Amino acid sequence: MGAIPAAKYALFCVVTTPFDPLPTDLASAHAMILAQRALLEQEQSARIMAQSEAKVRALEIERLKLLLAKARREQFGQSSERGKLLIEQLELAIEDLEETQGEEETRAEIAAPAKEKRVRPPRGPRKLPDNLPVERVVEPASCACSKCGGVRLRKLGEVVSKTLECEPRRWKIVEHVREKFSCRDCEAISEPPAPSHPIPRGFAGPSLLAMVLAAKFLDHQPLNRQSTAFAREGVEIDTSTLADWVGSCAAALEPIVARLREHVLAAERIHADDTTVPVLAKTKTKLGRIWVYLRDDRPFGGRDPPAAFFEYSPSRHGAYPRQHLAAWSGVMQADAFPGFNDLYDSARKPAPIAEAACWAHGRREFFKWATLAKSPIAQEVVRRIDELFAIERAINGKPEEERRALRQERSKPLIVSLEAHLREQRSKLSPKHDLAKAMSYLLSRWEAFTRFLDDGRVCLSNNAAERALRGVAIGRRNWTFAGSDEGGRRAAAVYTLIQTCKLNDVDPQAWLAFVLAKLPDHPAKKIDELLPWNWKAAQAEDQATQVIAAA
Repeated sequence: MGAIPAAKYALFCVVTTPFDPLPTDLASAHAMILAQRALLEQEQSARIMAQSEAKVRALEIERLKLLLAKARREQFGQSSERGKLLIEQLELAIEDLEETQGEEETRAEIAAPAKEKRVRPPRGPRKLPDNLPVERVVEPASCACSKCGGVRLRKLGEVVSKTLECEPRRWKIVEHVREKFSCRDCEAISEPPAPSHPIPRGFAGPSLLAMVLAAKFLDHQPLNRQSTAFAREGVEIDTSTLADWVGSCAAALEPIVARLREHVLAAERIHADDTTVPVLAKTKTKLGRIWVYLRDDRPFGGRDPPAAFFEYSPSRHGAYPRQHLAAWSGVMQADAFPGFNDLYDSARKPAPIAEAACWAHGRREFFKWATLAKSPIAQEVVRRIDELFAIERAINGKPEEERRALRQERSKPLIVSLEAHLREQRSKLSPKHDLAKAMSYLLSRWEAFTRFLDDGRVCLSNNAAERALRGVAIGRRNWTFAGSDEGGRRAAAVYTLIQTCKLNDVDPQAWLAFVLAKLPDHPAKKIDELLPWNWKAAQAEDQATQVIAAA
């Protein structure tokens, strides 16, 4: 009997041990074959069951992701602790299921015979980034043929497999050397002037300072966690030192923050919103507020760059928005916060602010009743409002006058019909019913809700401001509370810079490193050159010049 191939030998070993003799008669061989077939069928059944479990697990992951997306959307419309807890639970559940799925797939792949191993579908980005340096590792090839042992080989090509890798951060010390010279004629000593530092105190360079700011306010990493991470990399920096750097950077960047505030308040239409920030007090935490005022002219084809500025206040008293917008007038898109009412007063100086209400906020209560209670009345209202949003998506980015004309033609008839429908349905409900209250909320502010019909600059919702506050809402889950009112004001200033960068598709950390390096010696009259959108344009121009030079 010839040698048994490796695959067949492995199959025989399933039902026999290395010490069991092979069958010598037909009946025993037949019995062994039946046993092998039963074992293969059992393995195939187990494999099918495992695949089915994997499919069920994948569907469960997708279901949880859908619930998580819904919970995240609702989180920014409510302040319920239950909603926050649900999001955390869903995130952990998805993470655990994905880890389990990866573990089981790897175990199955290791245990499977070589010929049955399959290539796992790639996870993460399908295409590796083009802007990363490439380290080429050439595996040594054999000098002889693997089949016949011949040495007359010729190269046909290469088979390249790529792996995305990451190395720890590279720390370094930069020494600025200034050579001193003595004049042989007059004995005077001269040396170059000392380079300017990003902050008056400290030994940190602009890139390090930008990294600390971005980690705290963009990636929501508290300073104590950053200090611990630095220590693992061999660099000991106390939390108090990092805090001093953050405060010094906030002071150094004040001219940029002030200029962005001027830019936002030069707009004729802005978005406004606020969110809570826990602030540490003597015996307990109190609730402060972070306010955002945002300018974005892109929905009506405006050419001015978008920007946002944030303000902090110890409470939600209406005096604070009155102070923030004391010299401004125009159209403000906001939710129905009573503290804004004085801004809409016809006697206000220099002029009253025109209120534009948020249809997404007005739709929210109807959407809850339509999805949770399956209310036909709520479902009909949601359907009608969604028709308005469909029109808005079609005209987004068009010029102001064109948007106004299309709204008069397509949206106004829907608004007239919706108003009649709301009044009719409200008359059939008890005034204490939640749906009746939601209808009264719309109808009592009907002028503000319908302002978009006559003004092409107005958006249908205040979602732009709510999106700008998401970074604050996510961040406070990590750093828990601000240390003081001054800490809240400092956070608002840095959020102004980071959110404006994000609105202009600029990397906040790269821009902060540039500004911190340039600002000490930059003329105050040319501060606009350092604004995110101008920096982005300069970067694009430099890249184009380099491409032309290389060609």
